[in-house]
Amino acid sequence: MRRSLFQNMLWVLPAEVAHNVRMALMGVAGKIPTGKWWLKVCHAPKHELLQREVFGVHFRNPIGIAAGFDPNGDRLNELSAVGFGFVEIGSLVPRPQPGTPRPRLKRLRIADSLIDNSGYPSRGMEHVLDNVRRRTKHTRDLVIGCNIGKLTASHIDDTAKEYLRVFRNMYQYVDFFVINVACNTASKQYVPRTRHELLDLIEPLFEFRRGQLDYRPILLKISPDLSQAELDTVIEVLIETPLDGIEAVAGSCDMAPKGGGAVTGAMLTERAIEVVRYIAQRTEHNYPIIGSGGMMTPDDVRRMMEAGASLVALNTGIRENGLRLLRHAARAITPKNE
Repeated sequence: MRRSLFQNMLWVLPAEVAHNVRMALMGVAGKIPTGKWWLKVCHAPKHELLQREVFGVHFRNPIGIAAGFDPNGDRLNELSAVGFGFVEIGSLVPRPQPGTPRPRLKRLRIADSLIDNSGYPSRGMEHVLDNVRRRTKHTRDLVIGCNIGKLTASHIDDTAKEYLRVFRNMYQYVDFFVINVACNTASKQYVPRTRHELLDLIEPLFEFRRGQLDYRPILLKISPDLSQAELDTVIEVLIETPLDGIEAVAGSCDMAPKGGGAVTGAMLTERAIEVVRYIAQRTEHNYPIIGSGGMMTPDDVRRMMEAGASLVALNTGIRENGLRLLRHAARAITPKNE
């Protein structure tokens, strides 16, 4: 898919600056009386066969935005108008944190990838809550997921309490949760890998959910750097607990050069598809999977769905190839004979 003139102009800028420019322009479009209509006409998929039910939630189409693209939920109205089936806000942490010093996103131009060393910059839970509470008619049919991460500066022993705090406060305002147990892209890494570590994080969430009238699905977002044995542990936890699915994968710290961070983009594509295919086969396609990581082209999205993903979450693909990727990807997964 060829980049548009606008996307080529953004590509000249540093990666984080380019993304901030795009988000600012989307905000301007959202304030213009016909702006949301224009976003919809230019980008929104229109095929009704793209609708689906996944973990009990209705999605108008299976292509969404992964965490990190709009971490604070500032552009929910505009992203809904563009036509995404869902948006993951976050990774959300209980208190504001600035992330690592800039520059924290670096392009690997030859590889069509990014090195993300941002460390979950966030304006905090209260800011996000205000944005989600103000959902308008433009976001009525947009599914919103909440990706929960760890505060970089907090002690590992406090992680379960932090996750539960965000989960409890956001429970009534979002449609599903993704518990991020992958690399947080900062120098201080935290990747739960054992059964005991995973259960310590998710069991308090199950306990809280059991006492609620409304049911919110809970998924785990995993690292592409897990060994096969560690991946098998995740699958066992999925099968043996009330987890509703898996999101695979986050950025890869193992692929990153010295200096930290996580690789996203085309370098991650094959590994992401491989992990999704493995989980789908091991679970006999009985559990929903959100495929993410390395979805740069419409063909990548098609292959991810064929590997067993129920939904696909985009991030770096939109940053580097533009919003047009949504409509082109939707065409790639729409049945040809319809």
